Amino acid sequence: MADAPPNILLALTDQERYDVSAPEGPPVETPAMDRLAAAGMRFTNATTPTSICTSARASLLTGQFPHGHGMLNNHHEGDAIRSNLDPEIPTFSQQLAEAGYALTYTGKWHVGHEATPEKFGFAYRGGSDDHHDDALDDAFARYREERGLPLGEIEFSDAIYTAGEDGTLVAATTPVPVEATRAHFLADRTIEAIGAHSDAGRPFFHRADFYGPHHPYVIPEPYASMYDPADVSLPASYAETFDGKPRAHEQFLGYRGVADFDRETWREVLAKYWGFVSLIDDEFGRVIDALDDHGLADDTVVVHAADHGDFVGGHRQFNKGPLMYDDTYRIPLQVRWPGEIEPGTTCEAPVHVHDLAATFCELADVPVPESFHARSLVPLLSGRRPHAWPDSTFGQYSGEEFGLYTQRLVRTERYTFVYNGPDVNELYDREADPAQLQNLIDHPDYADVRGELADRLVAWMDATDDPYRKWVPKTFS
Repeated sequence: MADAPPNILLALTDQERYDVSAPEGPPVETPAMDRLAAAGMRFTNATTPTSICTSARASLLTGQFPHGHGMLNNHHEGDAIRSNLDPEIPTFSQQLAEAGYALTYTGKWHVGHEATPEKFGFAYRGGSDDHHDDALDDAFARYREERGLPLGEIEFSDAIYTAGEDGTLVAATTPVPVEATRAHFLADRTIEAIGAHSDAGRPFFHRADFYGPHHPYVIPEPYASMYDPADVSLPASYAETFDGKPRAHEQFLGYRGVADFDRETWREVLAKYWGFVSLIDDEFGRVIDALDDHGLADDTVVVHAADHGDFVGGHRQFNKGPLMYDDTYRIPLQVRWPGEIEPGTTCEAPVHVHDLAATFCELADVPVPESFHARSLVPLLSGRRPHAWPDSTFGQYSGEEFGLYTQRLVRTERYTFVYNGPDVNELYDREADPAQLQNLIDHPDYADVRGELADRLVAWMDATDDPYRKWVPKTFS
């Protein structure tokens, strides 16, 4: 590790699937993410602790699973269990700020109404979305106004909505120029922050949270027509029949209003999603270029990750929910660290996105709080996998909109095991069934696997003081 602590740039995308930037994935153009991976390390088994925005983002800050920090569902809805992350809970950002790092933040926050980035050591520089973070600023509106860009209602074309009187906008083409998008604005603000840091004389941490490719997938040209729906291949899991699955899976189609979406509709939606990914990637590329322009590239660790994934037709689903598939739990993670990471390397070790919290602490040479449920990735980045490194990751879900629905997940290199309290559990052999279509929970040939994974889950619940550790094990006996 270098003598002086490095600068750190974190670009967090919102609901980005793992496969869109993977070499073996669909033909999505992501030159910036590819460039980052080529110059650094790409993780193939990174997962989120939960596929809920607020919960995952709170985990990234605190290094804890959701049951530790208490933000179990989205804070902006009426069913929110907590409306703010407790500022008394230790976070990596507070640790870095106390150590002398200059911390800045642009983009989506979504971890509380009153407990804004300033409560956690950041100087906020704008870019929030007005649906989730309206208490933060109106900087995006001022940005558009100053440039003579559209401010009022805009008429979309090719719009696709979910069913129902109050259908949700899923995808569309917007007539505004790229410069009027939130992604471009966010990149501009991030580039400004990098410029300011270049003359500050102390290490910096900047976090850029892109509001996308979260739905609605509303994008301008040339991205709106970059991918021809006729050339889009639907994911293999679109063949879902729901046979042997928890009832909530099929019921979720009606709840989300996509039960009648056919193959053609999903191809159109997926084409827009891919276009959104490419739009964000190009803006992220501008940010990476800014590090070069200011002579900071060699002294800055650059990280790209996502809070969680997105179904976009996988298992015929929209958005995310009480379904713990790789579509939403497996995430992209690429890290560039000049002079420390062997360029173009791949790490297959299982990691969580909130392991970044401990990683940032070690990079900054500050203590990792004892409250963290996280391990620093620095040994892996250096090309060394510690002998005691876990061979599985875990996840949890506590309900969102559809109702409280407790789930727990253990994912190994080959298997996925899901505990569903009120319904049938799930077991998938991803080697034989990558699309996770066949639930093997009652298959006699997998009895030993089922028992071993259940034991792992119980051990994890004990180690992290999961409040359900007293009851869940009894269901496995």
